[in-house]
Amino acid sequence: MILKNYQETAIHKLLIRSKELLSQSGEKKIVFKAPTGSGKTIMMAEFLKRLINDYELKQKEFCFIWTAPRKLHNQSKNKLDKYYENTRALECVNFEDLNDRQIGRDEILFLNWESINKKNKNTIVKENENEFYLGKIIENTKEEGREVVLVIDESHHHATSEISQDLISDIGPRLTIEVSATPVISNPDEIVSVPLEDVKLEGMIKKSVILNPNFKNILSGDSLKTKLADGTDAMVLEESINKRAEIAKAYKEAGIEINPLLLIQLPDRKTQAEDQVKNDVVWILKDKYRMTTENGRLAIYLSGEKENLENIAKNNHETEVLLFKQAIALGWDCPRAQVLVLFRDWKSLTFSVQTVGRIMRMPEPDTGHYAQDILNYGFVFTNLADIEIKEDMARNYVTIYTSQRIESYKPIKLESVYRLRQREKTRLSPKFINIFLDEAKKYDLEKKIETKGQKLEQSLISDYKAEDVDKLANKEIKGEAKINTENEADLQKLYDFFVKNNLSPFYPEDRSIGRLKEAIYYFFRMRLGMAYTNRFAEIINIVLSPKNSRHFINVIDSTKEKYIAETQKREAELQKSADWELPEILNYCGNFTELKTELSAMKPFYYDNKWKTEEAFIKFLEKSDQIEWWFKNGDRDATFFAVRYEENGERKPFYVDFIACLKDERIGLFDTKSGRTITDARAKVDGLRSYIKANHKKNLFGGIVTNTNFQNFKARWMVYTGAGADLIPNQWKNWVLVEDIIEKS
Repeated sequence: MILKNYQETAIHKLLIRSKELLSQSGEKKIVFKAPTGSGKTIMMAEFLKRLINDYELKQKEFCFIWTAPRKLHNQSKNKLDKYYENTRALECVNFEDLNDRQIGRDEILFLNWESINKKNKNTIVKENENEFYLGKIIENTKEEGREVVLVIDESHHHATSEISQDLISDIGPRLTIEVSATPVISNPDEIVSVPLEDVKLEGMIKKSVILNPNFKNILSGDSLKTKLADGTDAMVLEESINKRAEIAKAYKEAGIEINPLLLIQLPDRKTQAEDQVKNDVVWILKDKYRMTTENGRLAIYLSGEKENLENIAKNNHETEVLLFKQAIALGWDCPRAQVLVLFRDWKSLTFSVQTVGRIMRMPEPDTGHYAQDILNYGFVFTNLADIEIKEDMARNYVTIYTSQRIESYKPIKLESVYRLRQREKTRLSPKFINIFLDEAKKYDLEKKIETKGQKLEQSLISDYKAEDVDKLANKEIKGEAKINTENEADLQKLYDFFVKNNLSPFYPEDRSIGRLKEAIYYFFRMRLGMAYTNRFAEIINIVLSPKNSRHFINVIDSTKEKYIAETQKREAELQKSADWELPEILNYCGNFTELKTELSAMKPFYYDNKWKTEEAFIKFLEKSDQIEWWFKNGDRDATFFAVRYEENGERKPFYVDFIACLKDERIGLFDTKSGRTITDARAKVDGLRSYIKANHKKNLFGGIVTNTNFQNFKARWMVYTGAGADLIPNQWKNWVLVEDIIEKS
């Protein structure tokens, strides 16, 4: 795994804030708010590792208690065990694994939150003559001088109750970190948040979750009414199965081996009515769609019935539908799940990110979003009559409106530009390996190094001791120590240290360290025929020997320079779409409302009411008898239209606000401005002007537009088509009426 940019940022903030709070007296509390699918557990794992290794905190001894509801603590322990598998930076233990009736230094004790509820009189908290209970364990741990850090995972399930607060008080942690997508603890000392948009941009989660596509949805305040509420459960099931099949077809056409999973979520049983719904669904799936547990297409996860669950999270698993109840939703991770069904027997539902969390993740986060846009969305189908959408994050993520391109639309084939997202600013990508091999060849590395009888240099061991990075073979390295150069555990630590010290300016996190080590391994295998799997000790001794290490450092340095230059170059480059067209479908969240229009190319037209200038210009376009249709453009990626412009030596995409097609098939490109934004538009003016000139065969025209009355927009609409240097706000002699340029034949 390679940490994403937003993960690096969040971990850094957590570390800085924690150090600040730990330098103060008393018990402190941090809220770590991160969306479902952002990798909260991995971020916490890396944060804890950096906390115990931080130079400024070396005099402190830390131990950790990680609590989570239900069985989620086991899932978290397994993830952290795997994360620390190679470094052994921290030790993950269960209560029964504790030694000496205390939590050891750099040890994480995982506890199920319900099991330490005193009212349950659980053996973990109940006093006993052996003095092996939580209260005594914590007392012994603190007597040893260790500071306890409490991590409350999925805190919204338990951290607000009076019992939970009492438990936090009993533990008395030096620092409490509440981890949740929807935190509830009030008055924290610090809040560290991961923006939902950043997680989407990295392709970790889907662009949005669409609610009842192709059915009219109306949001009034927090209450949502859907046309599908009139439909039967069988109708909801049919819509969801058709959508799953459509997604599966798109994966197949793209050559991606993923079998999308449909989730049918039943509420917890209260009456026999819920059992009847389950029986009806199973019968319909079998009778109409030939989906059964016997043929493997159906899986069931209920308290008394579990079928076809083994390896169900694998992307190419044969199961197409999973029937389950609410309890599975907590901590269950199956990224190929893409469609969710909720029947009206739920009675009512408040939509939140937690509700749709099971279908938010992308199945291949390293790949990110796909070219086929349908694969980048999750879908919810429900015939619930009473739906609430309160949470801000859900309102911005759950799509409740769908707009479609008009059937009379004819292709316009415009050349557009967009920027690729960059993931390489803070870490090394696989491109680093290829550059390293090229630089090694230019440097003639294989001829400059000696491979026979090489041993690592003693000074490296002294450097290692000075850094005090870690312990080697459970024993601190000393400058005069004799290191066994055949011992792979010793060599691995020293090799990691060498690589870490030569990574600057890249942050020496495990993934970048691993990328550089991999580059060196590739060099030995491809240029010298030495595979590290069976000649590891020999390779490391060659790299770290006094005669060779300088040569490897030289190649590493030149590789970093080349890598940084190429990364900056790629960042500056804009990608081209040769034949851009208006999108066939656009999806909108709860912060949009329908605006009645006649000439919009998208039906219905939804608007966020952000800019009065845009809304006034829409009304102007609607009155024109020369316009066939107009399109309100967006401002992101390749979905929307942009022209290239240059500002301060940097090439950027300029997403014009409006595209208008005239009845004579000319295309107008307009960007609305008012007030001081006109002055700031000079570079964009030149970019748009150059684009129109270069594409004169397309019958393009346009420029920036504004109204001469910035207050009520009831005066003249003017368009500027001249050079940016000549643009002077409020001086209209260089502007022309929009009506005149539209009517020009």
